[in-house]
Amino acid sequence: MQEAFVFVAATLILTFVSRKSLVKPGVHGFYRFFAWECMLGLFVLNMQVWYDDIYSPRQIASGVLFFLSLLLVLSGVGLLHMMGKRDAKRNDVPMLAFEKTTALVKNGIFRYIRHPMYASLLLFSWGLFFKQPSLAGGLLATCANIFLITASRVEERENISYFGEAYREYMKRTKMYLPFIL
Repeated sequence: MQEAFVFVAATLILTFVSRKSLVKPGVHGFYRFFAWECMLGLFVLNMQVWYDDIYSPRQIASGVLFFLSLLLVLSGVGLLHMMGKRDAKRNDVPMLAFEKTTALVKNGIFRYIRHPMYASLLLFSWGLFFKQPSLAGGLLATCANIFLITASRVEERENISYFGEAYREYMKRTKMYLPFIL
C-alpha cells in the first residue's frame, strides 16, 4: 500500500513537472518523463530493501553509482547555471528552467561529455537496480536507459536547431556520456 501511494504521488509530481513536454510528443522532455517513471518504478520496487545488508557487494555498487550520478548532475547543472546564460524567454521547445540556456557550455564536464545529466540518470537507474537486482528491475532499468538515450538524441537535434553549426562542431569533439568512450 505504501509503495502504491509513493508511486502515485511521485507520478503526479513528475506529470506536473513534465506537463508541457507531455503534450508535445517528440521533444526530449516527453521521453525523459517515461525514463523518470521507469526509475520511479525501480525505486518503489526496491524501497523496502533500501537499507538491507548495506555492506553487500550489490549495495556498495549501488552506492558508488549513486555517488557518481550525483557528481555528474551537480557539475552539469552547476555549469549550466554559471555559464549557460539562461533566458526564461527561450521557448523553442518545452524545457525545465535550468535547460533554457542561450550559450553553448563547453567547459568543465561538458568539455568531455555532452550529456552529463543524462549520464547521471543512466548511472542512477542502475544504482536503483543494484539495490535488489531482479528481472523486473532489469527490465525497468533497461527501459529507463532506452528512454534516456532517446531523450538525449532528441535533445541533440533540438540543440543543433538552436545552436547550429557550433553544436555540430562540439559533437565532433566530445562523447555523449562517457569521456573518450561513448
